[in-house]
This record gives sequence, C-alpha cells and structure tokens, in this order.
Amino acid sequence: MTTISTATTGLDHSSGQGLQAVLLDMDGTLVDTEDFWWQAEFSLFAELGHELTDADRAHVVGGPMSRVIDYLLARTGVDLAPADLTVLINQRFVDLLAGGVPLMPGAERLLNTLNAHGIPAALVSASHRHIIDIVLQSLGAQHFAFSIAGDEVARTKPHPDPYLAAVTRFGAEPGRCVVVEDAPLGVQAGQAAGCPVIAVPSVAPIEPGPGRTVLSSLEQVDLELLRSVVAARV
Repeated sequence: MTTISTATTGLDHSSGQGLQAVLLDMDGTLVDTEDFWWQAEFSLFAELGHELTDADRAHVVGGPMSRVIDYLLARTGVDLAPADLTVLINQRFVDLLAGGVPLMPGAERLLNTLNAHGIPAALVSASHRHIIDIVLQSLGAQHFAFSIAGDEVARTKPHPDPYLAAVTRFGAEPGRCVVVEDAPLGVQAGQAAGCPVIAVPSVAPIEPGPGRTVLSSLEQVDLELLRSVVAARV
C-alpha cells in the first residue's frame, strides 16, 4: 500500500470550498468484477447442492465478505464454518481474476481526467487487501494516492469507517470528497461519512435522494459534475 503525506496530495485547502479528492469503490464501479464474485458464489453453492437466485445476488452485491458469508450460510444451511466458506469463495474469485480484470466503461477516462487535473483519488473497497493488490495490476496503482481494504478497518461498508479513514488520510473535509459507488451498501457508507455520493448501480437498484446523484454509466462522470456535487453542499 502506497503511503503519502497530505503535503503531496494537491488538495485545495485555501478557500474552504471546492473539490478536494475523489474516493472510488472498486468492484462493480471501476472494474467489472461483480460477475466474477457471483460466478464464484453461484458455482460453489451449486456444487454444494444449492441454487442461488437473482434475489440472492441482490442481497450480496457490494457487501463485506463477512456479511455475504453470514447471508449465504443462513440462506442455504450449508454445513461449513464461515472461515472455510470465505477461503473457498475467495479462491474461486482469484482463479477467475487470472485472465485479467475488465474495466467498467468510462473508468480509464475518469482516472486519467483526475490525474490530468491534479485531483487526488483513493481506492476504497470492501474487498480484502490481497484481492485489491491483484485487481490493481489491471486497474493501475499509479492512479491512486492510496487504497483502503475492507480488512484494514474495524468496520467496513455499510459503516462509514473506510471513507472516513480515506478523508482523514487526505487531511480533507468529508463534504469536499466525492464518493463514487455502485452498490446500496457503499452509497450508505459514503453518505454516513458525510460525503456527496455519485452512484452508478451495477446490480441492485439505487434510488436518487438527498446527497446522492444516480447515473446510468461512469462515462457520465466528469470533472464538472464532481465539482458541482461538492458545490451543491456548500
């Protein structure tokens, strides 16, 4: 994990207003890995004699692994310890990543835009560190000042802790850091942290509401929009 000092982030501290940083979710937001997670879970439980449904997928999308495991065990009654099931799902997911990770439409353009204009970005994911490090090989670690993994905070999404940790590390203000998410639990975490949220739903629907802007594609996210959602909170 890259370490930085707030002196090198390029943050705007002068006016007390304006965009300071962008905090980006990973799975389903920047990279098209939600299908990989679902394939890992669906195929494993099929072998164990349980067919998962689209309704199950909506429950597990964007969740921390502990929550996903608890749900799947309660849903199926499979006789496995949570730790063992976690290992099995993670290994299948890692195997699927071996061929590379497809980026979501607009992801590369957005990251390049942030870099070109000196807007610091952080990767904030509920996935564990070893998963993030694999995905960063395709996504490009150079795009981010740092990354925060779900196993590096006391409470991960839907709690605000990961986004608050990123805000603190930047030495920024929550209201001036835009969260970009694809899942309801991630949106909940970003809003609980006090950040304006841009949501681009991947699997589960997300309704527009106060403090959040819902779009159909990451390709619609540009610097003007990022600045406008911060300005709307001032």
